[in-house]
Amino acid sequence: MPSGNKRKGLLAFLGPGFLITLGFIDPGNWATNLAGGSSYGYSLLWVITLSTLILILLQNMSVRLGIVTGKSLAENVRAHCHPTLAWLLGVSILIACVATSIAEYLGAALGLQILFGIPIWLGAILTLAIVLVTVWFPQYRRIETLLIAFLAVIGVIYVIEMFIVKPDWGAAFPAMVIPHVDSGSIYVAMGMLGAVIMPHNLYLHSNVIQERNELTVTDLEKKRMIRYQFIDTLLAMGTGWLVNSAMIIVAAAVFFRYGMEVTSIEQAAETLKPLAGNLASILFGVALLCSGLGSSVTSSMANAHVVTGYLGKSSDTKSKFWRIALLLTSIPAMAVIAIGFDSFKLLIFSQVVLSLQLPLTVIPLLALVKSRKVMGLFSSKPFEFTLAVLSTVIIVLLNALLLYQTFGGQFSW
Repeated sequence: MPSGNKRKGLLAFLGPGFLITLGFIDPGNWATNLAGGSSYGYSLLWVITLSTLILILLQNMSVRLGIVTGKSLAENVRAHCHPTLAWLLGVSILIACVATSIAEYLGAALGLQILFGIPIWLGAILTLAIVLVTVWFPQYRRIETLLIAFLAVIGVIYVIEMFIVKPDWGAAFPAMVIPHVDSGSIYVAMGMLGAVIMPHNLYLHSNVIQERNELTVTDLEKKRMIRYQFIDTLLAMGTGWLVNSAMIIVAAAVFFRYGMEVTSIEQAAETLKPLAGNLASILFGVALLCSGLGSSVTSSMANAHVVTGYLGKSSDTKSKFWRIALLLTSIPAMAVIAIGFDSFKLLIFSQVVLSLQLPLTVIPLLALVKSRKVMGLFSSKPFEFTLAVLSTVIIVLLNALLLYQTFGGQFSW
């Protein structure tokens, strides 16, 4: 194929990875990054680096599963796992999906409150209305383009904010690759891990790729699709790493530098005004709103796909059951937000829930991608599978440290 046609072909396949990236640059991610940067400075930047590397590996395995089998992760678990195990995995991911929806809708509502003074409960309802209009009457490529635009806005805003706050790059760069965690920071570190490697995104990636799967019939076409999707994933997750790192760097440069621990997103926006100027506060609100709206769309889509996949129903976004599933899985989030829990603590807790559920998503994914019965010639090779197993061990170990700390244990690393 001529190089011009190759570029044209690649551009046609780009998009799903960026949709997933916006899904993990979500308000819960903001909360954990703000907490990490304001309380521990640059020291937890390594969590973002490690999480992103693991994320690229796992998301690439998920999208390959979708390409080769023509089915989502949820559909494959239902087809190849014992019914009892599939039921337990389905319930666990549904709980994680609800936790995700809480974070996304709450974040968009906070953005509306910061910018326009709209009460949080009303902002959440408005966000749900926007999601329903966007997803119930979809043209998938337009949704993809809209979400990529949101991601671009967030990225540009954080580049501007880094110029405004003037971080200590001499401290930031080493912290990106040198691990450090202790009893005090493990809770936030686990929240950051769960906010980047999100179980619902592993399900979603294997599903949204079906929009392009009509182009993959032969093994040769599948190989081309897998290659293009790896590039898409690499570019998209790399962008996510830059934005997430920028969030922590800005929080460390503004709040940690002046000894100010952030306990709410609203406080962060207000505190930015005297420390970094009104422009920084306005940009913060705009970026948060874009993040909340975009990730609310992706999480709602993931919720509906998980429910339909595990129940063996059609994942067509125009089907009545899929739309009902999307609406019903959003109701618990609305209820929790209406109760009025501490928004910042709720955002961080939701991400820890995701992190604790993550092994229950990753382990079935690894088993499916390794299976020659499921994947044929495209099954996971030893090097990739070994890296994936090591990644899973790291996730389980960090979860164990979190539980140890929760019950009073002390450690430093």
